[in-house]
Amino acid sequence: MSTFVSEFIGTAILLLLGNGVVANALLKGSKGFGSGWMVITLGWGIAVFTAVFIAAPFSGAHINPAVTLGLAVAGKFDWAQVPLYITAQVLGAFAGSSLVWLHYRLHYNASDDPGMILATFSTGPAIRSTMDNMISEIIGTFVLVFAVLYITGPSIGGEPGSLGSLDALPVALVVLGIGLSLGGPTGYAINPARDLGPRIAHALLPIPNKGKNDWPYSWIPVIGPLAGGVLAALLFGALTG
Repeated sequence: MSTFVSEFIGTAILLLLGNGVVANALLKGSKGFGSGWMVITLGWGIAVFTAVFIAAPFSGAHINPAVTLGLAVAGKFDWAQVPLYITAQVLGAFAGSSLVWLHYRLHYNASDDPGMILATFSTGPAIRSTMDNMISEIIGTFVLVFAVLYITGPSIGGEPGSLGSLDALPVALVVLGIGLSLGGPTGYAINPARDLGPRIAHALLPIPNKGKNDWPYSWIPVIGPLAGGVLAALLFGALTG
């Protein structure tokens, strides 16, 4: 399997299960309707575990542009591969979120709250404040990438900056912890592809009552995680260089 296909499939699985649990909890008529934050954060943790386990042997399972950028800044990943990985991740996120819509199509048709529909695709702030929302995404992603930098080791092919299949559980637990502890202000995108790809899917899919895409907010879950990833890499370099 090529690294592009691996990152595409891994990120698609991440969003299928991750946004799938959000849809299960928020959409009318679903058997999981109203199950709440604990179910959502646990579901996202399991989504990360599954995606990393699948993609790790082939691409190192970045499945997140902030991780890819952080690894490159830290000197643990080839800069020439960064555009390829990020493209695969955004396309995979679009595909995975589109599959969520297909799976829950009847429940989307039965839902009439545009905000809840958008929430099954992309993140949004609990209290809207550009600076505070940006800081929240930076901090959450910093924790993720800083942890990943310590977890990563040589891959099967010997290239640095890759996760192995056995690293799926610790990374999933980190994401679970971020969701439980830091997810309240913005819904913890901590992944530009996770937010941008599904937001584009929301804009294009024929979903009744879907409302607006909240593009004015959309840059925060992209720029914030990228900044958090870079800061994590810089601190990692200062501590280990």
